[in-house]
Amino acid sequence: MDFDIKKGHGASLEGDGLKNLMTSVLGDVSEENGALVTSFGATTRFEVRLLSRSVLSVVSTSDKNATTEAMMVSNRKYNDFMEKATGFNAKERSKRLQKKAKEGKL
Repeated sequence: MDFDIKKGHGASLEGDGLKNLMTSVLGDVSEENGALVTSFGATTRFEVRLLSRSVLSVVSTSDKNATTEAMMVSNRKYNDFMEKATGFNAKERSKRLQKKAKEGKL
């Protein structure tokens, strides 16, 4: 899924910026086919690509049998990372996605 990045915020993710952010928030990161990949908590695969200064592509896979605690850890880390990467909090990201869905852009 593609997420908007707050205006002026994307420049900090260029170069090694995104990788450094992922490492500091989520732990070890590897590079696969141009994407940055990691796992944490109940999230078995978390793949991120910086498409432009204004768009971040995120694909994640979770263990549906994970413990509640692992799911809470994943949710907390995901929201922390996404807020730092996009500049938008969870509520703002949700509103932007809902608007895109209504406009038929998803």
